[in-house]
Amino acid sequence: MLKITKTGNHGILLPDLGIGLDYSGPDAHFNFVSHGHADHIPWKVSGKVYATEPTKKFMRLRGKSYPVESLDFGIPIQTTDATVTLYPAGHILGSAMVFVESEEGNLLYTGDYRTPPSPATEGFELPVKPVDYFITEATFSLPVYKWAPHNQLQDQVTGFVKEALEADATPVFLAYNLGKAQELLYLMKDYDHPKQIHGAGYKLCQVYEDSGMSLGDYETYDRESCEGKILICPSSALSNGFASNVRKKKIAYCSGWAAMEARRSQLTVDKLIPLSDHLDFFELIRLCENLQPRKVLITHTPNPNVVQHYLTQRNIDAISLEAYAEAS
Repeated sequence: MLKITKTGNHGILLPDLGIGLDYSGPDAHFNFVSHGHADHIPWKVSGKVYATEPTKKFMRLRGKSYPVESLDFGIPIQTTDATVTLYPAGHILGSAMVFVESEEGNLLYTGDYRTPPSPATEGFELPVKPVDYFITEATFSLPVYKWAPHNQLQDQVTGFVKEALEADATPVFLAYNLGKAQELLYLMKDYDHPKQIHGAGYKLCQVYEDSGMSLGDYETYDRESCEGKILICPSSALSNGFASNVRKKKIAYCSGWAAMEARRSQLTVDKLIPLSDHLDFFELIRLCENLQPRKVLITHTPNPNVVQHYLTQRNIDAISLEAYAEAS
């Protein structure tokens, strides 16, 4: 039985192997960072830190000054007691799943992931070797969460822009500064209309461009010239004065949570577009069926019980990561 420790809300430790996964703390000799979102970046480390090159750049832009060694996808490295390989996770640029091979068993840690992958990523790939322990996020852990194909979501995005402009309104997309904002730019890169992105998101776009991921033509947000242009910003920016001088706006909320109609009144928006950088409920179940791990460990979820129930019905052993960690 591979010992796995869940360390509060930030990271996973494999104590017998000296390996940390998105782990903040002193007890890992080797730390692997899955991607550049703040809730997965370690705030304190004591051993070596590894990440893909884009993730390393995001970490630098987000103020992390400790040394980080870049790893390419599919190239294994040896630690003291294991072999570790990164695989593309399809979540945001540079996002990686971490595959750990050891005498105690093979473990695949997903971090956050999406399949089919976001088109603004390196894709999605699973290891070909058997997986004993599969640590999966289940952010969208109910059957209500089922995403439309990418081409349909792209049509929703460009259709919203067209409707807003025809109504003489400025189209505003509410989206996270890292990942979702760049995916929106990618989906609209052939749409010939000026685009502006929130300043914090604009800085992160350069990592995409440096990696060869063209996002089309765009510029940083400018209050004086933003009216009538396609605008992208996080939800919090609106309450801080983003585009408050624009006389007429139409607002689209882009998130997996947009699958819930209640979000429209909660956020006072005109359009809900369920564009997620996580996989939906059905893809999660399907992937577990295809992977056939010895045990599925469910984490990053409001409630693991529904996923566990569906997997158990399919004769797949599943448990919350917290419960497994307590038992081990």
